Amino acid sequence: MRDVLIPYADAATAAAVVHSTQFWLERAVIGLNLCPFAKAVHVKRQIRYAVTAATSAAELLAELRHELQLLQQAKPEEVETTLLIHPQALTDFIDFNFFLPEADRAIRDLGLEGTLQVASFHPAYEFAGGAPDDIANCTNRSPYPTLHLLREASIDRAVAAFPDAAAIYERYIATLRRLGHEVSAIRMFDVLICTISDGHGRRLRRVGCDGATHNK
Repeated sequence: MRDVLIPYADAATAAAVVHSTQFWLERAVIGLNLCPFAKAVHVKRQIRYAVTAATSAAELLAELRHELQLLQQAKPEEVETTLLIHPQALTDFIDFNFFLPEADRAIRDLGLEGTLQVASFHPAYEFAGGAPDDIANCTNRSPYPTLHLLREASIDRAVAAFPDAAAIYERYIATLRRLGHEVSAIRMFDVLICTISDGHGRRLRRVGCDGATHNK
């Protein structure tokens, strides 16, 4: 499959971004069961990690349209879904949030409405109406700003296979709130540090995207 439109000149940098994202996917999204559908495509290696060096909304939009077309043309058994990771574009969550309607418009303009959709993740993600420190925000916080391109047919199949998926998510959030646990995501260059403490201010552990445990 073709590369992104604006690749990083340094392949090692792009590889580090993919490594951090995969660690987040394995430890947070799959490990904490935030998305029951993620494990299968990860194990089957059906996720495309597209890392772009885009720095503006216009460049990112062109990259998104490119990736939407690639996903639509690809065989699902080879590429089921795409993570478009853009570390240098829309790093401010407000700017990122304002961009999302443009992503939906791109889907309509390409005639892919009902075929593909875009989900969003960001290091500073905040759900509308929620507080910045609401634990629910952590479900959509990632090491880098990321657009998740999904096939609607795959979503329908996954929902049929996991009819209680929403309940799983709600139980997870309710349990954390009831126990008074605090989970925070701190983006530090290419490392996502997840801090887990008990309800009394005592830090239990911090796990970085490199797999190492940090005491402070």
